[in-house]
Amino acid sequence: AILAWINPLQNPGRLREHEEFSLYWKGAEEISTTLGFKMEEFRTEDLSLQRMDTIFRTRNIRGLLIAPLSWETTPINWNEMPWQDYAAVRFGRSRIGPPLHIVTSAQVSNTTRAFEKMQELGYKRIGFFGDAMPRRMFTAGYLRAQLAQPEEFRLPMALYNTTDVIELRSLLKKWIAANRPDAIMTDSSMLPTLLNDLGIKIPDDIGIATTSIHDTPINAGIDQRPLEIGKSAVRMLVSLMNEHHFGIPETRNHILVEGKWVNGSMLPDRS
Repeated sequence: AILAWINPLQNPGRLREHEEFSLYWKGAEEISTTLGFKMEEFRTEDLSLQRMDTIFRTRNIRGLLIAPLSWETTPINWNEMPWQDYAAVRFGRSRIGPPLHIVTSAQVSNTTRAFEKMQELGYKRIGFFGDAMPRRMFTAGYLRAQLAQPEEFRLPMALYNTTDVIELRSLLKKWIAANRPDAIMTDSSMLPTLLNDLGIKIPDDIGIATTSIHDTPINAGIDQRPLEIGKSAVRMLVSLMNEHHFGIPETRNHILVEGKWVNGSMLPDRS
């Protein structure tokens, strides 16, 4: 019995370059084997959804996993897939794509947890430097954690929507000068390099922590447990298949997998 992993990227090989996403696959593959299934990848770069549908019917494939969607996604008309014939689950909250059940990381509670851990380590002026992408919920967790802070320690976020290094460096420099953080939480893999360019030493001058230790070069922060995210998606998919729940759901379910805190040398104990 086959479960189809649909890879929607224009450069499908890049999916595995993201460690989080690569571990989604690994976790999904492990639990698929345990449950008596084999997982097989199908790429929208190579096959249209109509062609996939023909293949799936021929091979009696009824369960579909939609890999994480991003700005690199192949232009797809998702309505070409007759969803009423399939059980399907998506990874992540991207606006693009079919309105299916979702499995993803618990970004809000993970970020709140990270903030609290940073406080326990003795940091008070904790800032956030990250992507302004609206579907990322790390900022919501940070803002929630800020509400429990004395007003004097509430720092505005430094959010960006550019990949230009000069612009990012300028934004970070001005924000640090204005707010004097003693620690920074981030979802950006570029933060260590940007701080180094500004002559700021980690962790001597500023401690840093990440929302994902797998996809940033930062060793303190949240392990989003991507293996478990992959396993949870398959468990949900197999449950839908067993109960004959096919098609676009009337009420979507969101499974949020809780991460865990990891201590690291980039955020030493100051307490």
